[in-house]
Amino acid sequence: MKLYTRTGDSGLTSVKGGRVSKDDIRVEAYGTIDELNAYVGQAAAAAAATGQMDELVQELVEIQQELFDCGSDLAFADPEGREFKMTDEPSTRLEHWIDAHTEAAPAITRFILPGGSEVSALLHVCRTVCRRGERRIVTLAAEVAVNKEVQKYINRLSDYFFAAARSANAKLGQQDTEYVRSAEVFRKRDK
Repeated sequence: MKLYTRTGDSGLTSVKGGRVSKDDIRVEAYGTIDELNAYVGQAAAAAAATGQMDELVQELVEIQQELFDCGSDLAFADPEGREFKMTDEPSTRLEHWIDAHTEAAPAITRFILPGGSEVSALLHVCRTVCRRGERRIVTLAAEVAVNKEVQKYINRLSDYFFAAARSANAKLGQQDTEYVRSAEVFRKRDK
């Protein structure tokens, strides 16, 4: 099988049910999700290299599978009446993971700077790319129908990356760095 097809040389690409410009908002949306998936893979590799984060690696690999499902759902030229891959179950699971990661990290009251350990820094990159993907999906949803479960999942996912980044630092004994000019913006959680 050849990897090059030459069918995109004119600036068009195939989506499920047609061809569109390579800068079409649909391509921007699922392309950003694909970019996010690559960063998640990098974060999983860094987490695996620590030898201390098997559970996080498993979560990230599952997220990569779901990001492919999100991209698939976004790639329909006409999504009306389609059977989508993403349901509400992955978002609900993310909420449980967010809660667990939040409990594993010390309480915060101020904004924090992305960084600390390599794993945490990479998870913060995932968070910001995820937010960009969400913005692209919102733009797409204003023009055409999209699977609302994808939009919900990507919204939860950015919160997951924040919580996972903080718990990764805690697990590796690395403190988060507070943004020194931040007011206290987070309420202290009840124990």
